[in-house]
Amino acid sequence: MQKKVFIVDDNKMNLVVVKDALKDQFNATPIPSAEKMFMMMEKIVPDIILLDILMPDMDGFEAAQILKNNEQFAKIPIIFLTSTIDSDTAERAGKLGITDILTKPFEKPLLIETINKYISAG
Repeated sequence: MQKKVFIVDDNKMNLVVVKDALKDQFNATPIPSAEKMFMMMEKIVPDIILLDILMPDMDGFEAAQILKNNEQFAKIPIIFLTSTIDSDTAERAGKLGITDILTKPFEKPLLIETINKYISAG
């Protein structure tokens, strides 16, 4: 059975690109906001979450903090997807327990390799 990947990004094009990159190997679910991700997680718990940092309403840091503070979700690997990374972002992500950070745009093989590093496909 394919592993479940949540793709959380407010940019529709990013959702399409990432879902397309993952569709052959993973059960990828595009989600347009952190709020909708939490609603989905009441029914489905993903194996890994790809989370955009810069989103309106609730950003990736806030969403990750909520996930990490919830016993049921705390162990789910979170990979931040971001267009810019600086030392402050990396430091905040590290303190929060973020699994990894990929910068956009990324190459499809790198994305798949990074996901597979944290969950075994199959």
